[in-house]
Amino acid sequence: MTDARSVNFGAGPSALPDSVLQEACKGLLNFKGTGIGVAEISHRSKEFTSLVAELENNIRTQLDVPPTHKIIFTQGGGTGQFSAVVLNMLARHRLLHPDLSDEQRVMDYVITGSWSKKALEEAKRLGGASVHVAVDAREYSKDSRSFDGIPAHEHFDFSADPALIYYCENETVDGVQFSNDGQSPASFPFHLLPPGSSGLWPLVADYSSSFMSRKIPRLADHAVIYAGAQKNIGPAGLTILIVRQDCIVDVDAAAKLGAVPVPITLSYKAIADASSLYNTPSTLPMYIASLVLERSRNLGGTEYFESLNRKKAQKVYSMLKEGEAKGVYRPKVREGSGSWMNVVFDVLGDNAEAKFLAGAEAKGMTALKGHRSVGGIRISLYNAITEEQTDKLVAYMKEFISQNA
Repeated sequence: MTDARSVNFGAGPSALPDSVLQEACKGLLNFKGTGIGVAEISHRSKEFTSLVAELENNIRTQLDVPPTHKIIFTQGGGTGQFSAVVLNMLARHRLLHPDLSDEQRVMDYVITGSWSKKALEEAKRLGGASVHVAVDAREYSKDSRSFDGIPAHEHFDFSADPALIYYCENETVDGVQFSNDGQSPASFPFHLLPPGSSGLWPLVADYSSSFMSRKIPRLADHAVIYAGAQKNIGPAGLTILIVRQDCIVDVDAAAKLGAVPVPITLSYKAIADASSLYNTPSTLPMYIASLVLERSRNLGGTEYFESLNRKKAQKVYSMLKEGEAKGVYRPKVREGSGSWMNVVFDVLGDNAEAKFLAGAEAKGMTALKGHRSVGGIRISLYNAITEEQTDKLVAYMKEFISQNA
């Protein structure tokens, strides 16, 4: 066994900065001079409640979160929020429209990849409203069944007054991402969203695999933004939510009007009212996330990482295009819709994928195998991946091209 650390290009749980891990080791033994490790200390202690406040402040300032939105922390990952957003947003809609039947309520889903598809399936399973697919990217793909890009704006069809409108900003499995350039045809079509009876969009966005990697377009117009921490922020076990305050509703009052009862640990109001400490939170992941975001602040915040991540992605996509021209690589995503965080492609030729993976591992680069549902190669370029590590991978990709063209 070697002491050397590999370059971890895994999609999650993913790489964390070495400096953060070294500092976290100290906190595991002695958190803020208490003589107790952060994994042992009471979550009600003044030291830990101070950490929660610092964590919230770092997110609020680096993402320019307005006072109209609360930041709360919970557990269950993005998958847990597939359920929570449905239950909380249906409770809100019930309070706004108590006389509508379940059949008259509707939830809109934008399907651009595996995770939004799973979110749709959970919404259908929970019931409480009809489910409308505003667009399904597979219908506009080259083979009519894969997720290979963001559909043109003209294909989106939103309901007039839905309880929620869901989209996944970055599809980790399929490598498809909405552009953050509002002029791009691959951007989210905010201009098509319905005004709704409340005048506020019920827009829900899963940002799990791109959170804090760049600014969030029109953040203030979202009802809920959520992210599992295990991509850019920290270890698995922490989920971060940015919730507009009109969506933090009395779910028990809604249940009396016929809404589906909301489990207490999924209620945004219960969590927010208790300052994210209703029950024992994920103390160690929150501590490591606070270290990551403090480092981010010192480096320049999301502006710094947006510039860095753009450069990293451009380098990888440029080499991918070179490999495509020489018949070695085949991208899975249309140009313009490719993710900055998860670059996916096939290696062409008999046993070529296994050869590519083995060669990368021999050079200390691991976790490059694509998701089991789609295969191929997946390069995850989260914030902790440095430009130097990216350059090392790009050099290997070029070497592989020269040896296999």
